[in-house]
Amino acid sequence: MELIPAIDLRHGQVVRLRQGDEAQATVYSDDPVAVLESYADAGVTRVHVVDLDAALGEPPQRKLIGRMVREGVSIQLGGGLRDRETIGDALLSGCQRAVIGSLVARDMDTFLGFAEELSGDLVPALDVARGEVRIAGWKEKAPRSLGELCARLMGAPCPAVLVTDIERDGMMAGPNLDLACRVAATTGIPALVSGGIHSLADLKAARRLPEIAGVVVGRALYEGAFTIEEALAACV
Repeated sequence: MELIPAIDLRHGQVVRLRQGDEAQATVYSDDPVAVLESYADAGVTRVHVVDLDAALGEPPQRKLIGRMVREGVSIQLGGGLRDRETIGDALLSGCQRAVIGSLVARDMDTFLGFAEELSGDLVPALDVARGEVRIAGWKEKAPRSLGELCARLMGAPCPAVLVTDIERDGMMAGPNLDLACRVAATTGIPALVSGGIHSLADLKAARRLPEIAGVVVGRALYEGAFTIEEALAACV
């Protein structure tokens, strides 16, 4: 199982939000490139980067992300990628994967067309709160249900589907492994679990589930619940 540390960018800093609420943001570093380098030195091969500026409708942090891309770790980029131009820009900048949320919920046909064109490069993201899919920086309810979206994703040429339990995101309250497994089963796509990881036991529990291909971990690493080396070992 793959360990994927999260680096959320807000105005050039590394931050973590609680349940997507900017009013509950914690700044962990003023140097995102140094954070990425520390993960690379430990043996991490992929990092989940979220451009919160772009997700919230502000100018994207392209220069900073470009500097991070050049560090040699595969970047899975999300945040504000809602059309062919922004998706293409992300991939052309050197990001290996583009994480797509709002477009999946709003225009599945267009997303599936992009997924066919860019086979293996797009990761659909399903952000769920109390059973409902949320979009636009988690501020809006999606027009389709979770079940409908999963059914439409069945067979899509995507390497993974990112499943976030919003109510657990940034709360270190334990991941929603059942949700991730249900999504993987109904889409036929391996799941990446996001939200709530707080212990090595969480990682080991996820590792035992064949539906789960990886875990995205943020606050637990920044607040020292375990080291990056311990996390990598727990995922093997």
